[in-house]
Parts: sequence; structure tokens; C-alpha cells
Amino acid sequence: MIPKTVGCVALLSLAVLGHPPVRAQTTVPVTLMTAGDGSAFLPYGQGIVTYLASKGITVEIKKSAGSNENLSAVDALATTIGAAFMGSAYDAVNGTGWAMGHKHENLRALFPMYDTSFQIAALRKSAIGSLADLDGKKVGVGPAKGPAEVFFRAAAEIAHVKPIIVNGDPALLVRLVTSGEIDALWQGAVVPIPSLGEVANQADAVIFGLSDAEVAAMLAKFPQLAATTVPAGTYKGQATEIKSVSAWNFVVANKDLPVDTAYAITKAVLSANDPKSQIYPTAAGTLAVNAARNRIMPFHPGAMRFYAEAGVKLPSP
Repeated sequence: MIPKTVGCVALLSLAVLGHPPVRAQTTVPVTLMTAGDGSAFLPYGQGIVTYLASKGITVEIKKSAGSNENLSAVDALATTIGAAFMGSAYDAVNGTGWAMGHKHENLRALFPMYDTSFQIAALRKSAIGSLADLDGKKVGVGPAKGPAEVFFRAAAEIAHVKPIIVNGDPALLVRLVTSGEIDALWQGAVVPIPSLGEVANQADAVIFGLSDAEVAAMLAKFPQLAATTVPAGTYKGQATEIKSVSAWNFVVANKDLPVDTAYAITKAVLSANDPKSQIYPTAAGTLAVNAARNRIMPFHPGAMRFYAEAGVKLPSP
């Protein structure tokens, strides 16, 4: 008989090793926090959960307001894992920015997801094509106090503009900008950003980013970010490249997630031969080699066990 305290670990470990999974009613499934409808985190997370299920590993999915909520929930709960933008994780770990005064000391990295950058969509007829054009305009920025809002407020301050912030799930904000009820939509996600792609597909729109000076100022303010470019043609009607800032996303766990559980989840996900087709199209970067993209927080010991077996050298955070 499997003790209640090890039921979940046994289920995950045996599944990954190729043995029939143990079905124990005492097993409490891990919860993966993602984001809301229209976000990039949600379909990626659904792909992860479906893929893990095919390996006999049960993980429940939960919608959320995105990275900041996920980081706080994971920090508080041993059996919760979450998708997180490492630009936001930097503040969580250091107790700065949105996490001012509270260091999230229980966070540990599991595996890389993909790179996220920020862009803006507006209807072409609005004649909006830069941050400077957003003064006094209604701009959708995703869920309240989420990473998109945090970084947009900083960008707006750098550009010396005072937009009117509008919060909501990306799917709602797409409808608002295409109907003309708001003037623009700022989002950060894997490129092409799903919500901005929807705007460009549904209406005659422009997608733009930051100027060279704005990129430089953002990097000076946020050392966790990097400069990036989006090639022309990434979005419908995009004739020139877009300049912006970016950082990677990782699935993170609580330090008290059982070691065997963290190992099993990490090994299963990173053992996919073709994550783009087996997990989700945006999972192309979900590769063991990209673990080195994390220089923000320590890795979970269970994840470290897998990386050691795979011969992946991890950086010091």
C-alpha cells in the first residue's frame, strides 16, 4: 500500500520511468497557473497539461491574471506551479517593483517556456504609431497590476505621456480596440503575440514597438530585460521590423514541491522530441538547453537532477 504522503511522488516517478501509473485516490494533483482567455500562457499551459497527461502525470490548470499572481501563488503553495515572465520574477525574488517589500523566497525554476517581448496594436485610421502618440489615449494593458501594465507604465513614463489605462483579459481588449472603444493594446507574450495578431487579422491595424531611445531607457531601468527585434512580416500588414524589449518565461515551482515530482514534470516536458508539435506551437523554445536563460532564481533540486542527467550546465542566478 502506498502511503498518502508519497502517493503523488510515486504516480509521477513511475509514469516517467515508463511503468503503469499508480492511481491513488489520495493523490493531490499539482496545479499549473497560467493566465486568462486570449493570453499566450493559457494555450501553452493547456498544451503542457495535455502532454503530461499522455505520460500519466496529472496536473490541473487554473486561469489567473498572469505572472504576478502566479508568482505569489507559487511562493505560497507547495503544490502550485506557474507560468512566469522572468522580468516580473526579478521583482518577486528581490522584493522590488510590483513586489516591493516582499521577497518571494520560495520560488524555484523548473523549465524554460519561450521568450516574451512587448508590442502595441492600434487601428491604422487612428494615426497612432508610437508611444508619443498615446498621450491621453485609452490603452489596454491586460489584467490589473499584471506585468504588461507594470512595464507599460514605465514605458509611458519614459516617453513622457499619460495614457488612460484599461484593464481586462486580452480577448476582451482585442474586441475593444477593433471596435474603436479603446485606442491601442499593449501586450507582452511570445511573438507573434496572439492578441495583437488577432487585432491585425480582424482590422486594418499597425503593430509597433519602442524607439531606440525608449529601448535604451527601459534597459537602464530594468536590467532583467534585453533588447529585441521582431522581423517585418511577423504580423499582417507589418512592413518594417519592430524594436522592443524582452525576457524569457519559465514554469516555476515552490521550493517545497517534492523533489521527485519536480524531477518527473521537468523530465517529461523536456524529453519531448518536438515540443512545437507535441506540446504547443509556442513551445519551440521549451528545450533543456534554454535553461541557461534563467539568471533570476535558483532551480528546483528536482529540476537540477534532470539537467545534471542531461548534461546541461546551469548558470548561477
